[in-house]
Amino acid sequence: MLLNAMAPHHVMPSGAPAALPKADYRNAMARLGAAVNIITTDGPAGRAGFTASAVCSVTDEPPMLLVCLNRSASVYPAFTANGVLCVNVLAAGHQALSGLFGGKTPMDERFAAGRWSRKATGSPVLEDAAASFDCRVVQATSAGTHDVLFCEALAIAIGGKAQSLIYFDRRYHEIAVPPQH
Repeated sequence: MLLNAMAPHHVMPSGAPAALPKADYRNAMARLGAAVNIITTDGPAGRAGFTASAVCSVTDEPPMLLVCLNRSASVYPAFTANGVLCVNVLAAGHQALSGLFGGKTPMDERFAAGRWSRKATGSPVLEDAAASFDCRVVQATSAGTHDVLFCEALAIAIGGKAQSLIYFDRRYHEIAVPPQH
């Protein structure tokens, strides 16, 4: 069943909307499989990176995607000040790298665990990523605890194998195209 997002919200008799329990929402979101990405930046505010699954294509004309970034994240100031980023789509076998960028590991140690190059913006591009989108941030919108960053892709890199790392049901899953015979 598809609901119109512009339709009036159902309101409880008291006039207040019914609050969803946070645990219920998080459990339902665990059923929404998503690609795992490492988002990187470099510039005047320094080099930084974090793991994210909240990444989505917006349009191909111009080539644009969105990235959701928590305003309380330690990397937030670097991303907002630099205004550029690279979405590195993780491939099979990148679970450990995802964990490093998703935790409290110091930035130098995070980047030491991968091989990096640079493209148009100077943001770190993971050499063995499934794909990388080197972008400039063109707009940001606040939503709840996060900023939604709209990012125009200026350069891309596509890995040699069709594979991806997916996060679903609170676990990593590898997806790869089987070899052709």
